[in-house]
Amino acid sequence: MKDILEEILENKRAELVREKAALPPASLYEQVERQIESEIERQTNLCVDNHCLASSALKHRSMRRSLHDSATGIIAEFKRKSPSKGWIKEDGRADIIPAAYAKAGAAALSILTDADYFGGAPDFIRTARPMVSVPILRKEFIVDEYQLYQARLIGADAVLLIAAALTIGEYAALARKARELGLEVLLEVHGERELDYPAAEEPDMLGVNNRNLGTFHTDVENSFRIASLLPSGPLLVSESGISRPETVRQLRQAGFRGFLMGEAFMCQPDPGAALRAFIQQLEP
Repeated sequence: MKDILEEILENKRAELVREKAALPPASLYEQVERQIESEIERQTNLCVDNHCLASSALKHRSMRRSLHDSATGIIAEFKRKSPSKGWIKEDGRADIIPAAYAKAGAAALSILTDADYFGGAPDFIRTARPMVSVPILRKEFIVDEYQLYQARLIGADAVLLIAAALTIGEYAALARKARELGLEVLLEVHGERELDYPAAEEPDMLGVNNRNLGTFHTDVENSFRIASLLPSGPLLVSESGISRPETVRQLRQAGFRGFLMGEAFMCQPDPGAALRAFIQQLEP
């Protein structure tokens, strides 16, 4: 029987064929090159105390640094739909909720861009980007460098690469290309069998998904179970199934500094207010 991840990836590859027909890779890459050139020009001309900033033009907002420096490390996710639960907030707006998350104290945002299974769209990042100053993660099933260029063009600061969706070689090549484009990488693993991936190419952040992408069963104990096996280099993120402040405190003690949460907030009438209340409970 085909699992959910296999179904999503099959659909994603067909979607990419259509996207490349509508906007050929050469045209997309040219747009990104012009975007980068424009950023280099702007940053080279920016002087602070007579010291001009240059050479770091490809670096966007750092999600890793934001999580490291945050007292809470919450990555608030804009997620309107789930394959297992259907619509969570069908009327959720990208021009309202991400900004409300940022105002409430999110260290970073995760925005779903898959339409068919998660009710997302690349334009959601394009809409939210000018409204927030915190880093934005493109949450997507990335299998092709074309999607990295898309992420760069729409304003993402980081991308998700899922070990279960890629071979080690594919992951390493995509991670290197992402860095060339100035995007940070959150590598997602689920269990011990995928710990060869960060050894092949160290990511900026290493996420443990508490949701099995084959069955979509969620168990936050998965993060605690493999915490001691994770490498020390990347910043550690626990993803999915987190709904209690006490769980965040326990995960921090286990070494995690990022906590990706979506449904716990999106299922509330006011996701921003729900995040604010959660953060208040985290404060000592």
